[in-house]
Amino acid sequence: MSKKVKFAWTPKKAATAISAYMVGLFFIYPYINMLLTSLKPHGELYATPTTRLPKSWQFNNYLEVWSKAPVGNFLKASIVVSVCATLLVLLVSVPAAYYVARNRFKGRAAFLLLVLATQMFSPTALIIGIFREVKFFGQLDTWPALIVVNAGFNLAFAVWLLSGFFASVPVEIEEAAMVDGCTRFQALRRIVLPVTLPGLVTAVIFTFVSTWNEFTVALTIISSPARQPISTGITTFVGQYDVAWEYLFTTTAIAIVPVVILFISIEKYLVGGLTAGSVK
Repeated sequence: MSKKVKFAWTPKKAATAISAYMVGLFFIYPYINMLLTSLKPHGELYATPTTRLPKSWQFNNYLEVWSKAPVGNFLKASIVVSVCATLLVLLVSVPAAYYVARNRFKGRAAFLLLVLATQMFSPTALIIGIFREVKFFGQLDTWPALIVVNAGFNLAFAVWLLSGFFASVPVEIEEAAMVDGCTRFQALRRIVLPVTLPGLVTAVIFTFVSTWNEFTVALTIISSPARQPISTGITTFVGQYDVAWEYLFTTTAIAIVPVVILFISIEKYLVGGLTAGSVK
């Protein structure tokens, strides 16, 4: 019979545990504060002295917010734009990364470095050029413009990440599949993609979250409330003389739910992608 190993606390282990809890509390505190504020009545937000916990818990804020602003439209816009941008990134990055991983062409290293360097450019620094280009094509205040722009800013990272995953798959496996009658595309679809699933999931989650949280481009391109994503839609509760913090934080809490669900559903693949990917 196996003996149970007793856990013995040591000063080093205690210090490590306390430090970990302190760091965790530091990062989770803004979310706790957000949730508590979303459950306060409006008058209590400006009362003195202020309290952390609500004196009157207003759970109705989560029902009333849907009539105070078109939150449903905001969520619909964010979901459509984020999903379409993610699919577009995968559609373009998978063949591009596969070609880079399987071909040693001249300037390959410089190309990968250039791809990675594009991540240094912020949408804020390019916003004037983006606005003019979108206006030139007559796509202002449209979802396709937002989808293409967000996909463009996340494409470089996906290509760089996936090329490392594809390069880690031995080419002999594909050659064996092609000897058995598979085409190059079938070998990619049936052999390489299932093996590199953690990398694909990592690219999906980073693209989706980046698009979901994007603010500057959406604020510049989209003007109609019916087409605004949730990231800019929450500004509806910011007025000239007052801010409805309870509804703003309520909407923010609602906006977190789809991302949390996505993380929970693919968490095991994400961990594998972050720990095992992009290293030959």
